[in-house]
Amino acid sequence: MNTSPAGAQKATFAGGCFWCIEPPFEKLDGVFDVIVGYIGGHVENPTYQEVSTGTTGHYEAIQVTFDPNIITYEQLLEVFWRQFDPTDAGGSFVDRGPQYKSAIFYHTLAQKRVAERSKENLDQSGRYEAPIVTKILTATPFYKAEEYHQDYFLKQPISYKNYRTNSGRNQYIDNIWRDDDGIPGIDDDFHKPSTDDLKKNLTPLQYEVTQNCGTERAFQNEYWDNHKEGIYVDVVSGEPLFSSQDKFDSGSGWPSFTKPLDPDALVEVQDNSLGITRTEVRSETAGSHLGHVFSDGPAPTGLRYCINSASLRFIPKENLMEEGYGEYLALFEN
Repeated sequence: MNTSPAGAQKATFAGGCFWCIEPPFEKLDGVFDVIVGYIGGHVENPTYQEVSTGTTGHYEAIQVTFDPNIITYEQLLEVFWRQFDPTDAGGSFVDRGPQYKSAIFYHTLAQKRVAERSKENLDQSGRYEAPIVTKILTATPFYKAEEYHQDYFLKQPISYKNYRTNSGRNQYIDNIWRDDDGIPGIDDDFHKPSTDDLKKNLTPLQYEVTQNCGTERAFQNEYWDNHKEGIYVDVVSGEPLFSSQDKFDSGSGWPSFTKPLDPDALVEVQDNSLGITRTEVRSETAGSHLGHVFSDGPAPTGLRYCINSASLRFIPKENLMEEGYGEYLALFEN
């Protein structure tokens, strides 16, 4: 969290589970803080257990602190509308009940006017078959949720990704907004497809490895002895994971790397499946099982990321530009 400047303002939105509404706003320039909490009810300092009963009158919501000189309230609304189903009057995706309904809580009359205009324009756009039911309400006291709810997408990335996909939220957003590219707060580059799409587009081995933590045969996989220059991406989402410059022959029979392209692209999970403790490696965006990381690698990291070929897709350096990974060409200039 950055220090909020003088003149910072607040915006408060409800769009179903607050875990899923928070992350897009965290990425925006001009946003200095995003807190998940409860608003609109008649109980002071409610707990999650109380709100989840649907009897306190509260909405699960986020409160955004932003600099209007960098990002406008109207731009925040553009991001907000693209995170949920505004035509659902009974909740949000698999989450049912009044605490999961959508609303915009305005802090000033100016915010109210902008919100009303934004809702009207979207309602008349023809994007939805049903009318928008998102309410526009006066902001009431906002109560910060318990600490384990804050930044849940960072604390429990695999659970969060699975929840978004299994709830139907990702598929809905992809379907409704597939014709809108470059909208702030939406990561259209890398995402986890639906289970049906995965089964259709992956080989049985790729599906077994990435979705069921399977393991391919050593020395009998696609990339264990690949020596070409390029990068390796998640076969599920296309997210960049490793570079050929960090690949080495570990003698294990699987592709091995000393480090990832970006440490934030990987999630480490304790694995006790074989009766010993190992560190499993998954991709951050899609939650794909990749392999394991060990501490017996070469310098400079001393690490060995032992990865299944079935979890990867290799992109040669000569194809990086045409496949949209041109930023990684600089790795191979020298």
